[in-house]
Amino acid sequence: MVPLDFNGPLTTERLTVRLMTPADTDAVHSYQSREDVCEYLLYAPRDRDAVAGKVVEASTLTRLENDGDFVQLLVERLADHTVLGELYFSLVSVEHECAEIGWVFHPDHHGKGYAREAANALLAIAFDEWKLHRVVAELTPQNTASVALCHRLNMREEAYFVQNMFIKGRWEDTGVYALLRTEWEALRTAD
Repeated sequence: MVPLDFNGPLTTERLTVRLMTPADTDAVHSYQSREDVCEYLLYAPRDRDAVAGKVVEASTLTRLENDGDFVQLLVERLADHTVLGELYFSLVSVEHECAEIGWVFHPDHHGKGYAREAANALLAIAFDEWKLHRVVAELTPQNTASVALCHRLNMREEAYFVQNMFIKGRWEDTGVYALLRTEWEALRTAD
C-alpha cells in the first residue's frame, strides 16, 4: 500500500488543491489567526510567524509512508487563485489501510460547496488511486458545519466520545465519521 505520494495539484471544476508554498503564508494566516476559525481546532489562533513555520513544513510533506504521516494541502479557487482554506490528510494505519481527512476554510467562503468539492477530490485519490480501505473524520460534534459536511460526503457517524479530550483548558467531545472504499465505489456506481 505504501508509499502514497501526493503528486498534485488536483483540479476540480472550480478548485485547485495543491501543496502550500511560503508565498501562501499571509492567506493562510488570514484564517488561522481567527478565534472563530480556531474554536473547534486543536490549536489556538496563530500569529504570522507560527503560520509561516507551519506553511514551510507543509510545503515539504508529500509522502504518506508511516502511521502519522500527513499532507496539509491548500485549496484555492481556480478562477482567481483566491485561497479558500486547506485540507488535512493523515495516514492513521498502514496495516489497516486507514487515513483521516480534515478541513479548515475561511468563513468568507463557507456555504458555497468548496469544502465538499475539495474533500471529494481528495477522497477520489484516497480510494481510487491509493486504494485505502477506510477514511475517517474526527471532529467536535458542536461544529455543526463540519458534521453537515461529513453527511454531504456520505460519511456515517460511527462514534460519539463524551469529554474524551482536554483541549484549550476544557473537556471536549469527539465525533467520528467514516467512509469505506466499498461505500465510495457504490456511490460512484449510483451516480
